[in-house]
Amino acid sequence: MNLSDLQAIMPQVNSGRASRFLAPLNAAMEEFDINTPARQAAFLAQIAHESGQLLYVLELASGNRYEGRRDLGNVFPGDGVKYKGRGLIQITGRSNYLQCGEALGLPLIDHPELLEQPENACRSAAWFWKSRGLNELADAGEFERITRKINGGLTGQTDRLAFYGRAQEALT
Repeated sequence: MNLSDLQAIMPQVNSGRASRFLAPLNAAMEEFDINTPARQAAFLAQIAHESGQLLYVLELASGNRYEGRRDLGNVFPGDGVKYKGRGLIQITGRSNYLQCGEALGLPLIDHPELLEQPENACRSAAWFWKSRGLNELADAGEFERITRKINGGLTGQTDRLAFYGRAQEALT
C-alpha cells in the first residue's frame, strides 16, 4: 500500500499523519499475514473506523465503564482506566494487554501507553486481527462477522462499509 492508497481509503487523514502510519501499517500487515487485497481492505476499513482515520490511538472515554469487568481481566482497582482502549483497534482490558504484550514482546501491563506509538498501535491491531481469526473471515468475505468480533455488535457498520468499499477500490 502506498500513501495515495491510504489517503483514498481514509480521506480525512492528513498527509503528515498518514505518512507517520504508512510504514508501520505495511510492516504490521506483513508481520501478521494481512497480505492479500481482501484481508488488507477489511483490516484497513476496520481500523479506519476504530481510530477515526488514524486520529485516535487512545480511547476518548475515561475507561471507568471497564472498571471491575472480569471478562476483560480488570480485577484490580484502576484497571478500567489504566487498560482502556489503545492502538488502532482499541485493545481493551488487562487480559488483552497481557496477551498483546506477550505476543509483541512489550511490557504493556506496566506501560500501556506504549500502544499509543504508531508502530505499536499498528502491530497491536494486526496482532488482534490475526489472533482472532479475522484473516480467514476476510478471505471468506465475512465483513459483518469481522465487525462483530471487533466491536461486539455492529456499531458504526455504515461507516465501516464505506471505508471497506474505498479500500477494495484502492487495493485492487
